[in-house]
Amino acid sequence: MSFKVLSPGLMSTLQDFGRQGYQKEGVNNSGAMDIISLRLANMLVGNDEHEAALEITLAGPTLEFTADTLIAITGADLSPMIDGIGVKMNRPVAVVAGSVLKFGGCLKGCRAYLSMAGGYDVPMVMGSKSTYVRGSVGGYKGRALAKGDVLGSGQAGSYARHLLKNLLCKGARSFRAASWYVSLPHLSGKEMRHPIGILQGLQMGAFSDESLHDLLTKQFTITNASDRMGYRLEGPRLLLKEPLEMISEIAVLGTVQVPADGNPIILMADHQSIAGYPKIAQVIGADLPRLAQMRPGAKISFREVPLKEAEEQLLEMERYLSSLKITLKHKA
Repeated sequence: MSFKVLSPGLMSTLQDFGRQGYQKEGVNNSGAMDIISLRLANMLVGNDEHEAALEITLAGPTLEFTADTLIAITGADLSPMIDGIGVKMNRPVAVVAGSVLKFGGCLKGCRAYLSMAGGYDVPMVMGSKSTYVRGSVGGYKGRALAKGDVLGSGQAGSYARHLLKNLLCKGARSFRAASWYVSLPHLSGKEMRHPIGILQGLQMGAFSDESLHDLLTKQFTITNASDRMGYRLEGPRLLLKEPLEMISEIAVLGTVQVPADGNPIILMADHQSIAGYPKIAQVIGADLPRLAQMRPGAKISFREVPLKEAEEQLLEMERYLSSLKITLKHKA
């Protein structure tokens, strides 16, 4: 199973759980920005949750399938169509050889995930298929997709083969989507409007009382300078009580650091391995997938949550995914 890239879109890269355990050597983790959408996309086609999927940002590619293929599209709604017919998301879709998948306008979110049964047949680099474009590492030739690329898949499992056969047996000119679907709670309209939960950062106490008040009561805007490395925010300036000299410390996903200009930066999937700016806050793990779906221009606000609540939210998400995995075993 494979597809040919007719048009690459804005930014389409292969991403999985990332390159874990190499930051001490200065290697970025990378990985999917919205890890929940990635995991669900893989579950729907019978892949291991850690398998790579195509992360598609804002404007999607145009892809021609060269064999009958089982796929799933999760995350942002970028108006997917196969041979001009809208494709429903968050469910397995059997695509007929020769059919063309393309994307239209971005209706909700920022990043969609396209999984393919069997995963993507690209080399593992330091235990990951994730693409780090700035370093030309991993994924497909270390870069975003380009016109003319051909991506193949690995061996699909019995669940995927059975589901593909069952869907195509029901009749499909270009594709056949399953009648059932899964929900992505973190992308509901209500959830997307909630403030982003944060914990105290290592240097939170070094900021002025006014800045701490502004952080938790006022809105910030995600600027156009934002990318997979970090979200740059504009809003009230967050200032220190007095100048602070720091030795660079390890950087982690979701850290909110503040440069001298007072405009915070949230470190995202391609963040550097160390950082030297004061850290005012840390985004909780349960809210990172939702944050990843916010596009430039979006308004963002924060609320401080107790550590116990942050842990419970993460456990609740894992319980949902575990129960869903069990349910999906009986769908083929």
